Amino acid sequence: MLSSIIKGVAAGLLYLHQDWEQVVIHRDIKASNVLLDEEFNARLGDFGLARLYDHGADLTSTNVVGTMGYLAPELARTGKPSTAADVFAFGTFVLEVVCGRRPVSSSTEEQVVLVDWVVENWRTGSITSTRDARMGVEEYEAEEVELALKVGLLCSHPLPAARPSIRQTMRYLEDFVSLFCRVLPIREMNDFVSLFCRVLPIREMNGMGKHVV
Repeated sequence: MLSSIIKGVAAGLLYLHQDWEQVVIHRDIKASNVLLDEEFNARLGDFGLARLYDHGADLTSTNVVGTMGYLAPELARTGKPSTAADVFAFGTFVLEVVCGRRPVSSSTEEQVVLVDWVVENWRTGSITSTRDARMGVEEYEAEEVELALKVGLLCSHPLPAARPSIRQTMRYLEDFVSLFCRVLPIREMNDFVSLFCRVLPIREMNGMGKHVV
């Protein structure tokens, strides 16, 4: 069920970004905009904020729109919608599905940002401890959860150029059902997540704060 939901949304985003005759930037990817059928197949809905562009066109600046917690950090500076910003929101959505937590939540007096919380657990070698406690503990599912968490972190990288395209993301997600092809993608993702952790202090020094803009 986990992979079906995540891959369903990714497949829809792939069609919007690369496979249709124009580029569609959704700009409001979040859990409440994902529809599930009776077999838990996911479909991306609510295109009220979407923008259409020709492939290869220079995207124009616009007012920042979207939902707090899913907004890519660069939107605060550029105001430009982009496929990379959609990928960031998708990454946050993946982490939300796997962890069973909102992108931004309050714990006692401290505001907790989901992406940063998962990164901190990855740093301490306990990334799978962030999974939703309601999930099972089977070995295959544990591997599936770990891969999903790493894909979520990759997609929500603070630097847009370091995020994978949605097509590359789909290639990683296909490894949910391809055990023999996992070694290389996971090794590549570990490198990306290591870069993510090195970039965090730079992000803070630049005044970007947390992932919420």
